[in-house]
Order: sequence, then C-alpha cells, then structure tokens
Amino acid sequence: MPLIRNGTIAEDSFETIADDAPLPINGTIVSLARFQKDRETLLARNAPLGVRLKSAESPENLGDDLERLSVIVLEFPVFRDGRAFSWARMLRTRLGFHGEIRAAGHFLYDQLAFMARVGFDAWEVKDGFTPAQFSRAMSEMSHVYQPSADGKKTIRQLRTG
Repeated sequence: MPLIRNGTIAEDSFETIADDAPLPINGTIVSLARFQKDRETLLARNAPLGVRLKSAESPENLGDDLERLSVIVLEFPVFRDGRAFSWARMLRTRLGFHGEIRAAGHFLYDQLAFMARVGFDAWEVKDGFTPAQFSRAMSEMSHVYQPSADGKKTIRQLRTG
C-alpha cells in the first residue's frame, strides 16, 4: 500500500509483521499484543520499531516505552470510527510523542486535513491516490475554529490579534 509522507509518495522503511512471524532485520511494525509479549526482545534490537494500534487500543498502553518508538500506526476500521483522531492528538499534546503517526485503514479524503491537524504525518493510501490529491485535501481548509495539535491560529485568535 502506498505511503504518503511530507506530501509525497514515500518509501516505507518499515515492515508490518504478523504476531507469529519472525522479526526482519530492519524497521518493524508490530501489534500492541506482540509488543507487550516480546517487549524486551523488540526493544533490545538495534532497529527502528513501530506499534500498530487498533482503534480500541489507547496509546497510553505503551507507557514509558513511547519515546523508544519511531512510528505509531493508528487504524481506522471504518471511516466513521474517529477514535484514532483522539489517539493522535493525545500522542502529540499530552504524551509528547515526536515520532511518526501513521493513519491506516478506512478513512476518507475529506478527513485528511483534520487528521493532519491532530498530529498525523503519514498515511497509508489506496493505490492510485496521488500527491496532488493529498495536496488539494490539505489546502481545502483555510481557517479553523478550534485549536488543535498543529498550533494553527483559530478564527477567533486571528480576529483579536
């Protein structure tokens, strides 16, 4: 599946592996269950590590290990399940995560700009989705009403100086 990062199609240096698969040499993304089961082994490796969270799995489950992760993948099982929006914002604002937050699963074009506002910075997109479409989605919202993780000034802040 293509990956968009920084507005362009990017090479994914991570391999998502099943819970029972052997670990590859390079960057690995594992499920939360695998991370919790094999935590010591995974953290002892000298390779970038990511965790894939289902929509019902809070990033708080990662505890103090959060700073040791390079990427967190948040799943959207269906486009109307918005828990990953909350998880991304929590990761950026409350938990101070500075790594990549990647969206995966069933999300809509109309949600992309909102995803970026709460902290997503990479997206697993469907084949055929272009950087031009992504750029257009990012530019469709010129002003915002609510503060978010992106620090963009709200309409109220713009009016009051």
